[in-house]
Amino acid sequence: MFRLIPKEVRFFEMFERSTRILVEGGKLLQELTSDFQNLSTHASRMERLEHEADQVTHEIMANLNQTFITPIDREDIHRLATALDDVMDFMEAVTERLILYKVKHLTPQFKAIVEVISRQIQEIQLMIPRLRALRHADILVHCIEINRLENEGDQALRTAVAELFEKGGDPLEVMKWRELYDLLETATDKCEDVAVVVEGIFLKNA
Repeated sequence: MFRLIPKEVRFFEMFERSTRILVEGGKLLQELTSDFQNLSTHASRMERLEHEADQVTHEIMANLNQTFITPIDREDIHRLATALDDVMDFMEAVTERLILYKVKHLTPQFKAIVEVISRQIQEIQLMIPRLRALRHADILVHCIEINRLENEGDQALRTAVAELFEKGGDPLEVMKWRELYDLLETATDKCEDVAVVVEGIFLKNA
């Protein structure tokens, strides 16, 4: 009987909308590194994108509560929506802290980790639309690359923190930069969370 009830396919569309917003955020974060004098403008745009991402996430959750038959497990829909939203949240937190802490310049390590995040998001952009098929083997290729990039980000973070403490200087500045690096690292971790959720969905439905 349940086979006669059509599955709700709008979830895939909403995941793709969330991903498009995430891609815009990743591009904006990268633009900021080469156009830092316009930080306030970039931060305002990032805040708007974060609100848009929240709206899509709320829409997914509302539809999840109203849908009887879903194309993939309900908990997987919830986890993926949350994971995508988390990446956007932490990117926005980075720009918000840059404003709050009145940062005057960016370090090479900051830019390197932003580049890692940007590349992870590019992989997410390629991966999420392929969820519709649920059997697309390339999904795992993107998951592996996102995980590899997370390790690359960890290495960049270790280098950044080591240099931060080696240079010393104003303890308050050290604390500010340590938090900024931690936020960037968490963004890379959240990208990896997206890959973990997607890998689980693929293996469960392959």
